[in-house]
Amino acid sequence: MNGRLIYLDNAATSFPKPRAALDRMVDIYARLGVSPGRGGYDLSVEASRYVAAVRQQLADFFGAPDPDRVVFAANATDALNLAIQGMVEPGDHVIATRLEHNSVLRPLTHLRDRGWIEYDLIPFDERGLVDPAAVVGAIRRNTKLVVICHASQVLGTVQPVAAIAAACAECGVPLLVDAAQSAGHVPVRLADWGVSVIAFTGHKALLGPSGIGGLVVSPTVSVTPTRFGGTGVDSASLVHTPSFPHRLEAGTSNLLGIIGLSEGLACLRSEGVEQAHRRQMALIRHLREGLAGLPGVTVYSPPPREEDVPILTCNVGEVAPADVGAILDADYGIAVRTGLHCAPLVHQDRGTGQQGSVRFSLGHTTTEADIEAALRAMAAIAGAA
Repeated sequence: MNGRLIYLDNAATSFPKPRAALDRMVDIYARLGVSPGRGGYDLSVEASRYVAAVRQQLADFFGAPDPDRVVFAANATDALNLAIQGMVEPGDHVIATRLEHNSVLRPLTHLRDRGWIEYDLIPFDERGLVDPAAVVGAIRRNTKLVVICHASQVLGTVQPVAAIAAACAECGVPLLVDAAQSAGHVPVRLADWGVSVIAFTGHKALLGPSGIGGLVVSPTVSVTPTRFGGTGVDSASLVHTPSFPHRLEAGTSNLLGIIGLSEGLACLRSEGVEQAHRRQMALIRHLREGLAGLPGVTVYSPPPREEDVPILTCNVGEVAPADVGAILDADYGIAVRTGLHCAPLVHQDRGTGQQGSVRFSLGHTTTEADIEAALRAMAAIAGAA
């Protein structure tokens, strides 16, 4: 369909990126696009200072006391692999939830199938929430890690991470939080909540480019490196640099991605994180109310609370989710995500494990007119079903 794209797939990646962030990213990279931390000449030193400033920017954003413990990675999946594989040893037990993305489930399953660990998955209730008491009840003597999906990419629900962190702390078990869907929408605070490690990505609600994400690591925990190489520090040693952030970073930094993340975050803050979130949550409530009133439409996301994120999943009668998505795209110019959303266990528990569902996820450019257009399109599809 010709005309303006109505983009409602922001849980996959935010689009379009703020033009100001893109322009600044190109300008800064054109001026500083050398290898940071790898040379003694002025431009390399300036690039290194820039990267350090972005670490500080992210430490402030995530409430972390030490910017050197902000570690850059390729994305949240990469960061979660670094954390999970670097925080467990053979014989350990891990707890996660049935809400998790495959970026948690697959690393855990890989380690289990190799005979290194055991893991248990905590269920969620009809509201999409995990009970902190259930987490505590699953802890064993050899439990060495709890992993929690902060915001579900299927349901939009946000977990009570502060309560879960407090429960884990009482048992002396580190908590790793997957903040891929929450960072940029709702507060994610390392020290305030007593969280051990936060994994984040830059290309979703933080409005950065793809290819950049990272970890924020508490001073109270250590993560063993699982990849090794050049760091620009202690190069005479054949042992990988033990200090943060080099401990978990090997090879040349993604300077362009780091710049884009910084500029995306600056644009987000200029709009106001809380203001943008309130606006998007008002829109997702309007969308849910409208969809729930359509004949044959089943909405799987619970009524959104202010602390949730603007994600909603649904299906239309017997119409395959992929067909709904194709019609929305071809006939109405609306982009959504269909299928299992890399979270197969959520769909199993919601009864949509075969074909998944249709997901609407809002972003910083979503308007009231976009929601009205989506409701008209879904009404037409439901009426023809």
